[in-house]
Amino acid sequence: MAKRTNVVFILVDDLGWKDLGCYGSTFYETPNIDKLAQKSAVFTNAYAASPVCSPTRAAILTGKHPTRVGITDWIPGFDPKDRTLLGPNDLHQLPLEETTWAEALKQKGYQTFFAGKWHLGDEGFFPEDQGFDINKGGHHMGQPPGGYYSPYKNPRLSDGPEGEYLTDRLVGESLEFMEANQENPFLLYLSFYTVHTPIQASKRHLEKFRIKRQTLADSIPHIASEGQGYTTQGQTNAEYASMVYAMDENVGRILDRLQELDLMDNTLLVFTSDNGGLSTVANANRVAPTDVLPLRAGKGWAYEGGIRIPLIIKKPGADKGLVIEAPVNSMDLYPTVLNTLKLEARPEQHQDGVDLSGLWENGVEEVHDVLFWDFPHYHGSAWTPGCALRKGDWKVIQFYEGNKAELYNLKEDIGEQNDLAEAHPEKLGELMKEMEKVKAKLGAKAPTENINNKTNSKIDL
Repeated sequence: MAKRTNVVFILVDDLGWKDLGCYGSTFYETPNIDKLAQKSAVFTNAYAASPVCSPTRAAILTGKHPTRVGITDWIPGFDPKDRTLLGPNDLHQLPLEETTWAEALKQKGYQTFFAGKWHLGDEGFFPEDQGFDINKGGHHMGQPPGGYYSPYKNPRLSDGPEGEYLTDRLVGESLEFMEANQENPFLLYLSFYTVHTPIQASKRHLEKFRIKRQTLADSIPHIASEGQGYTTQGQTNAEYASMVYAMDENVGRILDRLQELDLMDNTLLVFTSDNGGLSTVANANRVAPTDVLPLRAGKGWAYEGGIRIPLIIKKPGADKGLVIEAPVNSMDLYPTVLNTLKLEARPEQHQDGVDLSGLWENGVEEVHDVLFWDFPHYHGSAWTPGCALRKGDWKVIQFYEGNKAELYNLKEDIGEQNDLAEAHPEKLGELMKEMEKVKAKLGAKAPTENINNKTNSKIDL
């Protein structure tokens, strides 16, 4: 009897679109992921469901748009009371009523394992409450409370020996799980805390990138203004590079063990990120750790730098890579996993996701008519409440402060430098009308005027 298909899902926190060698980085090094990409579908227009983490994580697990789930900000979020607008209330936990794909697989006899960052609720809403048999390190916080070196101060992860690096530890736990379940179908959901702040170098790799930085023609990152924020331009941070390299090294450990256990040919591998890279910050005294040029802005923004992400999918037995340019998003992973495992679809659950297998099996060229991002909150990157929609090559971004809209043609202007709102009012009107329909369908909530902020003039929402 043939073995059932396993799933290894790898989610990297804050990994930018240009943070991998196979996506164009020349300073960071990711040889293991690059090798995986050579046998995988590599998506050039993959998007996170949100510019920040918790909404995207909810969308991945549920197959629903974050707005439909009710989580539109990182948990617990940043909603200042002294700004022009007040962000809407949203949930601080993934509802137990949702059927995650971990639960769907568990119901079909899969052993389910979670390691790393959860950030979808506190006690009672942890991974073990959402379909995972084992939870190593997943709790309510969005970054490692003790940093990347033991002691971790993590209520769901015992401390390791002094000097142990968290990225290594999570993969060590993952390897033990795979070995123990090599005869059983399993889901391994590896959700790295890296490369989220605090930026703490992998000490064994730091010197390599300090030396490499000295070889760069320009080793000092430049800073560009973005609204009230500041965007890093130039990948030069050796500490960050060492974190990326350690992550890649550990992905290599996973791939090697799959080969050793003779599991590679019956395992679906997915590698992705939860939002764009951290390249834009509000604090003028702080330099963001990475750069995602030619994309604009970064994490927290609905410009491409905040939402476009790496996505690599290796189907079982695949040995040849391909590049897929069709726009896809986080919600698509749920139905794609079910289809690949030959399990029945759950359309009542993954309402906003589309099975992607047609893109590499049946010559399908597009799977989405529109994509929509809803971030009606302020953010530490200097983003102000807004939303965005992509339809074909066109993209509109609405900023609620001042009721302003911008229009871009991504095919001609991937860096979103040429606002075409005045030049193409008909296209702007078409996309704004489309966005209102999507908002109504999802039940999107707009921010409200802050009447207690006496310095503000009235805003037309």
